[in-house]
Amino acid sequence: MVSCWLNRLNWELAAPTGRIGQLIWGSLSRNLVLSPQRRIPEFSSFIARTNTCGELRSSHLGQEVTLCGWIQYRRQNIFLVLRDSHGLVQIVIPQDESAASVKKILCEAPMESVVQVSGTVISRPPGQENPKMPTGDIEIKVKTAQLLNSCKKLPFEIKDFVKKTEALRLQYRYLDLRSFQMQYNLRLRSQMVMKMRDYLCNLHGFVDVETPTLFKRTPGVARCYRDEGSRPDRQPEFTQIDIEMSFVDQTGIRSLVEGLLQYSWPSDKGPVGVPFPSLTFAEALASYGTDKPDTRFGMKIVDLSDAFRDTEAGFLQEALGTAQGTVKAMCVPDGAEVLPVFPKANRNWNSPVAKLIVEEQGSGLMRRMQAQEGDVLLLTAGEHPRACSLLGQLRLECADLLEARGVVLRDPARFSFLWGGFFFFLPKAGHPGELESAHHPFTAPHPSDVHLLSAEPEKVRSQHYDLVLNGSEIGGGSIRIHDARLQRHILETVLKEDVTLLSHLLQALDYGAPPHGGIALGLDRLMCLVTGAPSIRDVIAFPKSFRGHDLMSNAPDFIPPEELKPYHIQVAWPTDSEAEKSSMNDPRHPES
Repeated sequence: MVSCWLNRLNWELAAPTGRIGQLIWGSLSRNLVLSPQRRIPEFSSFIARTNTCGELRSSHLGQEVTLCGWIQYRRQNIFLVLRDSHGLVQIVIPQDESAASVKKILCEAPMESVVQVSGTVISRPPGQENPKMPTGDIEIKVKTAQLLNSCKKLPFEIKDFVKKTEALRLQYRYLDLRSFQMQYNLRLRSQMVMKMRDYLCNLHGFVDVETPTLFKRTPGVARCYRDEGSRPDRQPEFTQIDIEMSFVDQTGIRSLVEGLLQYSWPSDKGPVGVPFPSLTFAEALASYGTDKPDTRFGMKIVDLSDAFRDTEAGFLQEALGTAQGTVKAMCVPDGAEVLPVFPKANRNWNSPVAKLIVEEQGSGLMRRMQAQEGDVLLLTAGEHPRACSLLGQLRLECADLLEARGVVLRDPARFSFLWGGFFFFLPKAGHPGELESAHHPFTAPHPSDVHLLSAEPEKVRSQHYDLVLNGSEIGGGSIRIHDARLQRHILETVLKEDVTLLSHLLQALDYGAPPHGGIALGLDRLMCLVTGAPSIRDVIAFPKSFRGHDLMSNAPDFIPPEELKPYHIQVAWPTDSEAEKSSMNDPRHPES
């Protein structure tokens, strides 16, 4: 049993900034919850400070302390707010002549400069307490100060409410990481990862193994690199929690993952109810028009084929007369506000086809669709998969339109998990008569369908499962093939793959490989949904840009031919005109 993870970096981050940051320090982690009566010494055990900026309270009055942090704010050269990764504290700048050197340092240092101060914890004057700050009852009367590093003019203010382009944020990622939201996202990610390790390794005996980066090219196998353009939920490199188990079935894997998410789930996000509901591929397509439905809201697809068997509407007759022909409909609550093309309050239909349908069906159609005044009915006819898929897309578009008008359909505080399943093979795009794996070629067929592999492979069900959260796929896995002969047959005969690329796998299966299965959870996408971030790049410390570039280090960069020669690599660089043409034709141009 193996749990494979990518390497991650740990570092001391600068503190969150902005007003909202003052309200959330205690909720970041149980390790960050500070009691007025007790200081946690681990924070300052190995560095040149006695305390953190966020831990001081009235119980520390009279103590001599040394603090290190960033200058967040300065007022009238009398007070400044010092920030570190644990919170904020107010510093009183000395005004007497004997402390002129200290005043000069603290008054002239630019914002975001790093300083070390030493002084005494004192009470704030009556009436000047700040209940919005955990440290709002005290302040530090400074005796000595040292400028550790001065800050240049910032390319942007480090405040969450200040709008910045993503390109600028990525170029100055070391500054962006100081923001409250990035601090919160990365610390929450770290906490969930540690809990996941604890659940898998300490509670269930898994072994943590790193998969290699340098490996033989194989179809459908990679160490978390993706050869495609970035989207808000994808980027070229990403992190997976890859769980592999022996002597397991689908029920066991689902139970393990549900327990994993329950155990690691943030307490402030509400409980995770188990077991998660499940839908087959056919059920999800028929009801939601997609294999990864967002089940936080209704607007389900309804099959009306039987109601229109005797219709006089030509396009419906034509659709129902074809193989897999069907009539589907969907009710959009209050849709007339955003889609004013169907019934008005006076029941006048402004579509000739709609008028014919209503004349045929009468009020029975409205009752069957449970439609109310002001709702909109969307109807389509055609081949079952295409009709369902079309309404599935319209379902999401209508939800966007309604929410833009203030209607709450997809509660951001609700997390709706769903298990889904798949067929084994799908028609290969652009190659009529050929098949490709719906998931990957190592998925085991359903035991009851093995006899169909030779004659009717398109009917074979797979032992594959996807985990969906709020309409996004956050994980996928399967029970694997452990028989070398069956694996060879599927690769060579059904999928027409070159088995020499996977000779190492076939050989391993021949040496007593046990029945096994697993699942890979997309950590970045999961954290994006948990934090409510608009993009997975907001939950990754050093992500790539929309075009796959690292704007902070300006990578990829030119490598001299003499450095490539030992690796037998030759690079043919495009001419300036070719590069410009390619850039202009890129739909993602310019960089953002």
